[in-house]
Amino acid sequence: MPNNRTSFIAKNLEDFHFGGNWTAVNLQDALAGLTWEEAHEKIASLHSIAELVYHINYFIKVVNRVLQGQPLAGKDSESFDVPKITSQEGWEAFLKEVWDDARTFTRLARDLPDQKLNEIFSDPKYGTYERNLYGLVEHGHYHLGQIVLIRKLLKERNF
Repeated sequence: MPNNRTSFIAKNLEDFHFGGNWTAVNLQDALAGLTWEEAHEKIASLHSIAELVYHINYFIKVVNRVLQGQPLAGKDSESFDVPKITSQEGWEAFLKEVWDDARTFTRLARDLPDQKLNEIFSDPKYGTYERNLYGLVEHGHYHLGQIVLIRKLLKERNF
C-alpha cells in the first residue's frame, strides 16, 4: 500500500521550495537573483529575508532530525539566529544547504508510513506527526509571503 498522505505532505513541501504548487510561488524563485546584501537588509522592524529563510529552514532541520530517529532539539528563541553571511558565495552556500535540507525532508517524509502521521511527535504538547510535518508547509508559505513583499519593498527603495 503506497504512502499517500506522507507523499502528499512531502510533495507540498517540495513544491513550496522548488515550484509546482497551486499558488505558483516558490522559495527558490522568490530568492533568485537576490544578493547577500539584499538578503540581510532590514526594512523598519521587519525581519530580513536571510532571517526568514533561516527561520523556515531551522524548523525543517529540527523535523528532519526527528525523522532520522534523533530526539527533538530546537528552540524557538534560536530560530532567527541566522549566521553572518559576508559574501555572495556564502549566501549561495547557505541556499544550497536550504535546498539540500528540503530534499532530505522530501525523501524522509515519503519513506514514512502513513500510520505514523497519527502518532505523537516527540511530546504530546506538539501534537501528531501530521500536524508537525504539514505545519512546515503552512509555516513556509506564511513566511514566503513576507519574503515576496520585502523583496518588493527593497526594489522600490532602491529606485
